[in-house]
Amino acid sequence: MHTTKDSAIGQYNIMPAFPATGEISSSFQKLVRVLHDNNIRIIDGFVGVDWKFVIGEISKEFKNYDIKPRFIAIDEALLSEEIINNQVAPYLGGNDPLFGKKSPLPLSSYFNAEKSVKFHDMLVNNQEYIIFYGPGAALLDNEASIMYVDLPKSVLIQHMRAGKAWNLGCSNSKDPKQIYKRYYFVDWQALNSHKNSILSRIEIMADQQSDNTLPWIKGSDLRQTLHQMSVNYFRVKPTFESGVWGGQWMKDHLTGIDQSAKNYAWSFEMIVPENGLSLKFNDLLLEISFDQLMFTESKNVLGLAEPRFGVDFPIRFNFLDTFDGGNLSIQCHPSPKYAKSQFGENFTQDETYYIVDRKGDAQVYLGFQDDINKDEFQSALEHSFKTGEAIEVDQYIQKFESKKHELYLIPHGTVHSSGIDNLVLEISATPYNFTFKMYDWVRPDLDGKPRPLNIDRAFDNLNFERKGQVVNDTLIAKPVSHKIDNQATKVHLPTHEDHFYDVVRYDFDQEVTIETKNQCHILMLVEGEAVELTTSNGMREVFNYVETFAIPAATGSYTLRNLGKQPAKVIQSYVKDSKCNQF
Repeated sequence: MHTTKDSAIGQYNIMPAFPATGEISSSFQKLVRVLHDNNIRIIDGFVGVDWKFVIGEISKEFKNYDIKPRFIAIDEALLSEEIINNQVAPYLGGNDPLFGKKSPLPLSSYFNAEKSVKFHDMLVNNQEYIIFYGPGAALLDNEASIMYVDLPKSVLIQHMRAGKAWNLGCSNSKDPKQIYKRYYFVDWQALNSHKNSILSRIEIMADQQSDNTLPWIKGSDLRQTLHQMSVNYFRVKPTFESGVWGGQWMKDHLTGIDQSAKNYAWSFEMIVPENGLSLKFNDLLLEISFDQLMFTESKNVLGLAEPRFGVDFPIRFNFLDTFDGGNLSIQCHPSPKYAKSQFGENFTQDETYYIVDRKGDAQVYLGFQDDINKDEFQSALEHSFKTGEAIEVDQYIQKFESKKHELYLIPHGTVHSSGIDNLVLEISATPYNFTFKMYDWVRPDLDGKPRPLNIDRAFDNLNFERKGQVVNDTLIAKPVSHKIDNQATKVHLPTHEDHFYDVVRYDFDQEVTIETKNQCHILMLVEGEAVELTTSNGMREVFNYVETFAIPAATGSYTLRNLGKQPAKVIQSYVKDSKCNQF
């Protein structure tokens, strides 16, 4: 049973959830009653759903109605695997191991038109009780009410790595990295767009991440819950990943995290293309994809930034943990033009490093040495890649002793890396896959294979003017403090002109009240035990140390009250007003 578990004050809550408006149920008997009473004959859903379990349980309950429905998988109308593979190939980057280009293909392009017409005719013919199921089933009728079975992307990825989930329309297993690449650039694009188009018709939303239960909520209750979220607050369900350079800070500090992992390199605190939102009712949880909030409430969530970003959430928070681990690769990120032309991204991966914790002589690599020679640097990297010989990174790249609560600015084209013994809060534009690694310390990945490098792509984007004193002057934020009252201070940590988002920190002893000014605020308690949020609509929630949460633009104002004995520090990021109408 997927149930709630409240965390203690000050302890990181690994399973955050928002109170649902209306009942969440796990009863198949009630579910089938709703299906029957509302004559719902379409059960759509996400890739990776265990349809054998879902349809098996629903079929059992229909016996109570003296009805034996005929269940037909919409997969039977798919084009052949060969045709689908040929169709999506142009978006998979050829032999590139990591990068493709976001596909514009609609979900309907996966299906045989003649078979789809035949199934449509069968659906509207009431002589036989037929239920169609599977991803794309709702395409059979543009007006019919539907049930949707969602699967959190984090769970899908686990299933994929275990050999239990494949790409849409594929029956055979491939390299997990290739499956993921196609998910990101092709399958998810089609499925997310399809979900957006049918959300208003969903009468039942279900969450199939369990092998033995299926929590579900009525569509009307779901939409009301999303509205309440859009005018109060939300916190996504975090996920965690091990990595070759991963550290031990999160294992030592985050309550409930799996201790059997060798390390944790990343936490997805708010990487919304993959994170989900959990809803709670009594002891039941139901997880939905974050994009459902954006599809239905983007204006409330983003406010002034909505005309530029639409249903794309613009900012992400995640941790990079190198405590007792290793250095990140030497890397950079693409320009906006490159990200659009090569990958189909609407904006690029402009980042910052905020140092939440560090120890010893921890360093941040940032910008080039003043005497950098581009050709010499490229030759050294290529020689290392071919021979496996290490290079003296310090000869080419500057490094700075990291300082707690300092912000390092990494606009696109900036060479950078985190060294050992840092806990970095990466505050960034949302894209998260587009890291061009130039040097990875001559080490294999966790699977024993070399990590792919992207030297050519990096040199298409590197800014060699970010060197010497320029780095000190323009890529390390210069804090500006403003005293709010005798117990609270607002500290502005200015970002680079290329960053469309800004960063502020509130330091306070008791409490601080903040106006959204029609912008969505993403926040984290980076020092202190816990804070209590009270929104202008009267909702309250407690957020603990290093938990990320967001206040939608439509909330208007909110108050944070320090629940700890020591002063609280809360970092905040939001889209700059001046960047809201730039495309």
